Amino acid sequence: MRALPPAPRRSRSPWQRFYGAVLARRARRLDATAERLPRPVVSVGNLHWGGGGKTPFTIALASHLQATGRRVGILSRGYRRDSAGVQIVSRGAGPELPVGAAGDEPYEMAAALPGVAVVVGERRAEAGRRALAELVPAPDLFLLDDGFSHRALARDVDLLLFPSADPWAEGRLLPSGRLREPLDAAARADAVVLTGAAADDAGAGEALARALAPHGYSGPGFSAAAECGPVRLETGVALARGVRVLALAAIARPAGFFAAARNACCEVVAEVSLRDHARYSPADLRAIERRARDAGAELVLTTAKDHPKLAGRLAFPLAVLPLAVRPEAGFWRWLEARLAEPGR
Repeated sequence: MRALPPAPRRSRSPWQRFYGAVLARRARRLDATAERLPRPVVSVGNLHWGGGGKTPFTIALASHLQATGRRVGILSRGYRRDSAGVQIVSRGAGPELPVGAAGDEPYEMAAALPGVAVVVGERRAEAGRRALAELVPAPDLFLLDDGFSHRALARDVDLLLFPSADPWAEGRLLPSGRLREPLDAAARADAVVLTGAAADDAGAGEALARALAPHGYSGPGFSAAAECGPVRLETGVALARGVRVLALAAIARPAGFFAAARNACCEVVAEVSLRDHARYSPADLRAIERRARDAGAELVLTTAKDHPKLAGRLAFPLAVLPLAVRPEAGFWRWLEARLAEPGR
């Protein structure tokens, strides 16, 4: 097993301690007034600002639960979308809204999950009520995307993800760190998952749980391996071996995507990363095309999240490299047992 770096100790910084105490009080206050939906809610979230593997994990979770016969609905904020209020992105037959109105991650989930409803809204409880009122058949279980810090909606299972590339984010809150909440907030989670782990990294999840024990966490730990799907052109045709590509990503942790592209039988001649959730302005597109021409690329290879924002807008063929996570078998056994508990 690859060694997991030890979790940082609690910060001695007065600012970090004060800010952490404020966040903890806020969480307790919101928990006391959280709205509850008349269906089980499973939350997927992380402590990091972006890049925890939440979207591929939510897709894997929805697929598994759907395969067990459940009607799954996903509730998401739809970060940086250009619409407001509650919007139904998909009733299960694919995206009904353009990517700008849906948000890139809800759009990606809607496209990847036939039979699963996706609803966005700033207030996730309101989005859930709308789903129950309007969707036929109504969901019998909700997944709360990016929900760990969204305490206004009560949840029955709280899953907390940690990316294997940077599990602790230096253990510090803003402005000097990259955590939304202190590592002590992990004590609220029902289970922790190390995402992006190697498929043969046995014991990585247990190591994660042990590392968080000094921060008050006492639940189980699991791992979820990262996998690449086949590279495909927009036409659905598999990409030929050795094609020269410009790898392009507007995600929180592009390094992982670039490494996967280099291992996907492509010759990566250039790498371009934009800020997470970038909209790809005309100036961005011109710069990408110029970089691709200068590097001698034959096409542009991008992520499933970025593809809808680029389709039909580049003067280069576009290909997609889907990335997925596969939780270990023990996680599914634990989740089914947890959902089967009385009251859940």
